[in-house]
Amino acid sequence: MKFNDFLQNLKSYEPGKNIDTIAKENNLKEVIKLASNENSLGVSTLACKAILENISKVNLYPDDMTELKQALANKHKLKYENVIIGAGSDQIIEFAIRAKLNSNNAFLQAGVSFAMYEIYAKQMNAKCYKTSSLTHDLCEFESLYKKHKNEIKIIFLCLPNNPLGECLDADEVFKFASLVDDDCLIILDAAYNEFATYKDTAKYIKISKFLEKFTNVLYLGTFSKLYGLSGLRVGYGLASTEIINVLNKLRAPFNVNTLALKAAQAALKDIDFINKTLENNFNQMKIYEEFAIKNKIKYILSYTNFITYFLGQKNSTELSEKLLKKGIIIRDLKSYGLNAIRISIGLTEDNEKFFTEFNKFL
Repeated sequence: MKFNDFLQNLKSYEPGKNIDTIAKENNLKEVIKLASNENSLGVSTLACKAILENISKVNLYPDDMTELKQALANKHKLKYENVIIGAGSDQIIEFAIRAKLNSNNAFLQAGVSFAMYEIYAKQMNAKCYKTSSLTHDLCEFESLYKKHKNEIKIIFLCLPNNPLGECLDADEVFKFASLVDDDCLIILDAAYNEFATYKDTAKYIKISKFLEKFTNVLYLGTFSKLYGLSGLRVGYGLASTEIINVLNKLRAPFNVNTLALKAAQAALKDIDFINKTLENNFNQMKIYEEFAIKNKIKYILSYTNFITYFLGQKNSTELSEKLLKKGIIIRDLKSYGLNAIRISIGLTEDNEKFFTEFNKFL
């Protein structure tokens, strides 16, 4: 069977390894997953309660998302019409790319960033421009944008950046946005922005401020990280009504299930769970930073719920495979062209087990 030629060299996204599969393959009783940036504290009790209360409604199609959209609009001081809900924020990335990109144009991103930008864009046969810097260098972004202005129709800014962890200040982003033409869509991927804001308020993307000035900005948020609902796949986009209306044309009916919608609404209200998640994350992050400094490991100051270690003379794949056999799953960044690993910040006991095995490798 013949398919579009441009798909031949398109790589699939590599998801994190499954705990049960790893346990079975290696005959392990316990497996620690520090690979996919899930919430190490588990799930909000309010979200669990909402799921149980609505379990009898799964014979019906989901509602029109009114309640969740209004809750998000209230949270971000926007209108209901400024919100779209997706099956994860990556579904909204797909909508945006399908709406703007084709074989005659391109998008721009940092040298290393979320893999799905390129995967979705290549599905549209669009060109990719990347900065030579791995992290977000806005001078390079500006230079590349001006050079390829007629081609570039989407600019991705990952705030903070996955898989590296660095984050631009909101004021820098606002200033950069003023240099971009109205017909170029600026996507602010803020999947981890709550973590960044907790660590440094200068990183906070106040999207209502952006939308007052810019009609070409799309903000992406998710319930997979801070809110602990990775398995339910709920994300959202915030933008002008013009952008939201176009994205809704690409959205399938009932794209997010009933239990996911109800759990997300409840999770927004669980302030205690949110605060505990943030506090645990950055308390444990300090231990990872101290370990790196002590062992002379290069790392990027992280504003997320993970940290990236560059391994120098040590091999990232070799380390990842050795840890896997010990029941510790981390993310090898070889697929990004890096000799580096990304470790999700876990609970104290999980992190201690990682350090014990990593020390043996060192």
